[in-house]
Amino acid sequence: MTTAAPRRPAASLGTPLLVAAIVLVALNLRGPIVAVSPVVDAIRVDLGVSAAVAGLLTSLPVLAFALASPPASWLIGRIGAERAMLVGLAVLTAGTVLRSADGIAGALVGTAVIGAGITVGNIVIPVVIGRDFPHRSGLLLGVYTATMNVGSMITLSATVPIAAGTGWRLALCAWLVLAVAAAVVWTLATPYRRAQLLCREAPDESRPDDSSVAARAPWARPVGWLLLFAFAGQSFSYYGLTAWLPEILRDLRGLDATGAGVASSLFQILAVAGALVTPLVARRTSLRLAFVPVAAGFLALPGGLLLAPSLWPLWCSLAGAAQGGGFTVIFSACLAASRDTTENRRMAAFIQGGGYLLGALGPFLLGAVHEAVAPPAWDVPLAVVLGALVVLAVAGAAAVTRVRTQ
Repeated sequence: MTTAAPRRPAASLGTPLLVAAIVLVALNLRGPIVAVSPVVDAIRVDLGVSAAVAGLLTSLPVLAFALASPPASWLIGRIGAERAMLVGLAVLTAGTVLRSADGIAGALVGTAVIGAGITVGNIVIPVVIGRDFPHRSGLLLGVYTATMNVGSMITLSATVPIAAGTGWRLALCAWLVLAVAAAVVWTLATPYRRAQLLCREAPDESRPDDSSVAARAPWARPVGWLLLFAFAGQSFSYYGLTAWLPEILRDLRGLDATGAGVASSLFQILAVAGALVTPLVARRTSLRLAFVPVAAGFLALPGGLLLAPSLWPLWCSLAGAAQGGGFTVIFSACLAASRDTTENRRMAAFIQGGGYLLGALGPFLLGAVHEAVAPPAWDVPLAVVLGALVVLAVAGAAAVTRVRTQ
């Protein structure tokens, strides 16, 4: 009786505190990257670099996601998810400061460091959601995905006004307030989670991996490769379209910069709706049925622009919702295919490592194909995106069907 009293507040407070920590971390997982986009011209002038070099400030983090996934997974296995997340936030903070503190060399190195820090969060958060919220994992994955998009929208809209008064360097550093807030709440949530585990007399999975069951290697399982190919198709299409959609619409429909910006906003904003609605559909039906509108909606953008470009608002909206839902479905399937936290961590690192590596090629490859066509046109690049999304549709459908039977 005397030992039960202090545990009740911990259990009641620990869950919302951990959810708040997850949301705050998610705000940091895309915002620091996209914050560069609205001030890239100011950065080019200040640093005296070409557009191609300045473009590395947005493409390097995606490559870092791929290359840093294996060491990030190793770190999480060695020191536990809770400590690893704090290390990731510290690395993100150091990279943000370095990006603004020096010339182009510091900016590029800092950008790569930012990507490495974010990679830890990319793996930790799905692992923690699957571990601590097994019965609500789909919903929380949707909230996590939606929050990443919200973080992107906040930084895209507010960086320019901040830069107008302080300059681009301080404007990019201003977002460190989100990293600090995430670190504080994450630190506060950790002891409450340990108290909850004591209440349930459960093993402490925040410690380094100590599973007595041998974890299956994700590369030795067909479902691991299927999810990797599905995520690669999603990442390639998302980053390629994010980079080139405004120019595609300017060329195909004669939109001015404002109209093209509206189209890009639809593609990003509707991801929030897709991320939140998809897990509800999956819960009421199945993961397999929830994936159908994801694949169809994403395919609608390149297919629609090729066949009926005048309906671009519809195609951008459908694809926006689909790309938010696709992330949720893929990592819900990753959770469903894993027997324990160790398998989930390794599977997530495997999927993200390969997926982001191919995703980083999207902007470059679409631009190169566009320039290689004589005269330059967007039909072939859109066909390339369509092909990548067919890979997403086929591999994703096979993966969610497979995990349903395991």
